[in-house]
Amino acid sequence: MSDTTKATKTISNKRNLGFWGFTHQSENWNDRLAMIGFLADALMEVFSGQGFLHFWNIL
Repeated sequence: MSDTTKATKTISNKRNLGFWGFTHQSENWNDRLAMIGFLADALMEVFSGQGFLHFWNIL
């Protein structure tokens, strides 16, 4: 007898495709962008001699 009911599992290389919310990939991007923003703020303070809020004339 042959088994006619076979379960197949689809494996995708794009683990987070179609998912919204707190996934590993979205958290990695969030971390990377936060590091870039922090570095940009630190460099702005070093080269301009002013803090972030003073640089943009908010304070």
